[in-house]
Amino acid sequence: MTLSLQKHPSFAGRPGPVLVVVADGVGVAPAGPSNAVTAATTPTLDELTAGELYTELAAHGPSVGLPTDDDMGNSEVGHNALGAGRIFAQGAKLVNKALGNGAIFETDVWKQAITRCVGDRAGTLHLLGLHSDGGVHSTNQHLYLLLQRAADEGVTSCAVHILHDGRDVPARSALAYIQDTEAVLAEINATGVGRNFRIASGGGRMTITMDRYEADWGMVERGYMCHVHGEGPVFHSATEAVETMYAETDKGDQYLGRFVVGDNAGRAVGTIVDGDTVILFNYRGDRSIEISRAFEEDDFDVFDRTGANAEPRPDVFFAGMLQYDGDAFIPKRYLVEPPAIDRTMGEFLCAEGVKSFAISETQKFGHVTYFWNGNKSGYIDESLETYIEIPSDNVEFDTTPAMKVREITAETIDLLRSGEYRFGRLNFPSGDMVGHTGHLDATVEAMEVIDECMAQLVAAIDDLGGVLVYTADHGNADVMYTEKDGVRSPKTSHTLSPVPFAIHDPNYDGEYHMADGQPGAAHGLANVAATVFNLLGYEAPDDYLAPLITF
Repeated sequence: MTLSLQKHPSFAGRPGPVLVVVADGVGVAPAGPSNAVTAATTPTLDELTAGELYTELAAHGPSVGLPTDDDMGNSEVGHNALGAGRIFAQGAKLVNKALGNGAIFETDVWKQAITRCVGDRAGTLHLLGLHSDGGVHSTNQHLYLLLQRAADEGVTSCAVHILHDGRDVPARSALAYIQDTEAVLAEINATGVGRNFRIASGGGRMTITMDRYEADWGMVERGYMCHVHGEGPVFHSATEAVETMYAETDKGDQYLGRFVVGDNAGRAVGTIVDGDTVILFNYRGDRSIEISRAFEEDDFDVFDRTGANAEPRPDVFFAGMLQYDGDAFIPKRYLVEPPAIDRTMGEFLCAEGVKSFAISETQKFGHVTYFWNGNKSGYIDESLETYIEIPSDNVEFDTTPAMKVREITAETIDLLRSGEYRFGRLNFPSGDMVGHTGHLDATVEAMEVIDECMAQLVAAIDDLGGVLVYTADHGNADVMYTEKDGVRSPKTSHTLSPVPFAIHDPNYDGEYHMADGQPGAAHGLANVAATVFNLLGYEAPDDYLAPLITF
C-alpha cells in the first residue's frame, strides 16, 4: 500500500521542528491535597495549560479502545492511540469478545492445550498472570472463565500462579483477590471427581516475572524459578504467605516477595514439569514478553533455567492470551488475535521522507517506539528515524523521583538543535512510575522536575521557531490517595481523569484555534495524530480522527 499525505492548503508549518512531549501519568483532576500535579510548583506547565491553545482529552474507556468508561487507560493503549490516529479495539475488549462468544475455546491453541491436560497421561494446566480486576494487564474474570471451561472440558489438575497487583488496584488488596479465587477453586473442586485446582505460587508484580524492556531480567528469573521449580519461601496457602509478608513489611502488594504453596511435607504443590501446559492470561504485551521468552525459546541464554536441584527446563506447551510482539512472534501460540494497527503516523511521515526521533528511558522507551508504531518492533525506516533509549535505574522510583527526565531533556535538546529532525516525540515517565509507588511527596518532586525540564524544552523550541505539543497518555499522579472516615489509603493505580493537551507555538498569530468539543466526546488521544500532521503542514488522512485545531 502506498502511503502519502497532502500538503495543508492554508498552513505550511513552522520553520523549526514539532516536538510532542508525553508526560506519562499526568492527568487533570480537581486540585486538592491528593493531587500531586496541582500540589507541585509548576510555572511552565501552568502557563501552557492556561493558554488559548489548550484543551483536555479523554484517555480511558472507549476513547482508547477499551470496553467501558469504567476502564482506566494505560500507557500501551494511550500510545497506540497517539500513534495510530484512530481507535482500535484493545486487549480487554478483544478478549472479552472472544470469551463472550466462545471463540477463544474453538481455537486450535486452546484445543491443543486442553488435549494435553485430559486423559490417562494428562499433564497439569498452569494459569499464570496478574491477579486482580485492575483491567490493565489482566482481569480475574478472565481467569475464572478459563478455569471453569477447563474443568468443564475434563481437566482435573490445574495450578494457578498469581502475581499480586497493588498498582492498578489498592496497594494492599491481594488478600481479597486471593479469597475470591480460593472460593472459585473450591467450588470447582467440589463439583467434580478428582479435581485438584489450586494456587501454587506467586509474588509481587514488581519483584518477580513481570519485568519489561529488559530492565531487570533478575525479576523474570526469580519468577521462572518460583513458578516452574517451586523455588522460594514455602507456605501452606497464598493467604498465609501474604499475611506473613504484611507483618514483616509495610510495602504494597506489588513489592511483596515470591512464595510457593507447599503440602504438609513442605513440597511445592504446583511445579511445572514435562508434558504440562502453561497459559499466560495477561493480555497486555510489555510485561509479558520476557517471561514468554523464558518459557518458549529453545536457545534462550539470558539465565540458566535449570533448577537449584538440577531439574532441567521442562518441555511444556506454552501460550499467551495474545501475541505480545507481532514482529518477533512472541509467543508463537496465543488464544486471541491482537489489534491489527496499520497506517500509523510514523509510517506516513516516513513515506513523506520526514526525519524524526523518539526518546525515553527504558521504562517507557517501548511506548514511544513499539506501541506508538502500532505494536511493531524496530524502525519503520532506519534512514529517517532515530530511537534513543536512556537506561533506567533498577530502583524503587520514589527514591529517585527525577528518574531520567533531565537526561531525556538534554538529549532531546541536542537532537532538536542538530537541525536534522522535523518531528520528535518523548516520554517523561516519572509522573506514572513514581505515581505508582503511592508516595505523594516523591510524585510532587517528580512533577517539579518535569516542569523544570519543560521550561528548557520551551526555550529550545522558541529559539528554533518550532512547535511544542504537551499531553499525557492517562492519569495517575493527579490522585495519589483516597480518604474514608479520616483514613488515607494510597492510590497507586491509574485514574479515569482526562489528560492535558496544549500547543506552544512561539510564532502563533491566530492562524488556527482549538476545535469545539468536550473531553470524552469529540476529543481523545487519537485526535492528536491528525493535529500533529496539521502542525507539520500536512492534511491528515481521511480516516484519522479529526484534528484538535481548526484553521
